[in-house]
Amino acid sequence: MPMNKNQALKPTTLCRTAFLTCVIAAAMGWNGSAESASAAAAQLARGKYLVELGGCNDCHTPGSLRGKSDAAHYLGGSDVGFDIPKVGVFVGSNLTPDKETGLGNWTKDQIIAAFQTGTRPDGRQLATIMPWQAFSKLTKQDAEAIADYLMSLKPVSHKVPGPFGPDEKTSVFVMSLRPPAAQ
Repeated sequence: MPMNKNQALKPTTLCRTAFLTCVIAAAMGWNGSAESASAAAAQLARGKYLVELGGCNDCHTPGSLRGKSDAAHYLGGSDVGFDIPKVGVFVGSNLTPDKETGLGNWTKDQIIAAFQTGTRPDGRQLATIMPWQAFSKLTKQDAEAIADYLMSLKPVSHKVPGPFGPDEKTSVFVMSLRPPAAQ
């Protein structure tokens, strides 16, 4: 897919993408051919497309829910929480491969399981605001493309606050989901 001048990759992103392309190509049985490298690049492009189409940026990038997305911390975790009545407040987590605050210690299968089943590697259920039910319908190839793309991102060190219980004070902006008034 051709890029316009506003979509040009930065040198560090280019190096990281080239490196990850080689890693994915090797995992796919790359034999040094241009076709294998091209397939790995296509895998990352497909993952990026699906992440953008799925709106992951909206809930997982600081500033996005307040109208000014912080591109330098893309998918590095939100600064806004969702209040689910009687359950608590949940902040979109860091989806970058940062080992301390993101998905850096998760395997590809654990990442896929989280966004397709709503269950983290530690057994905790994701907040109901996470649309894992929709992502559970992805093909195996699309789920793998998303995980490969997330693993290729620049790590962002950002530990999101929470989750907060229903009676705990929060340290972030909060969006509330409220049921309609009884009639």
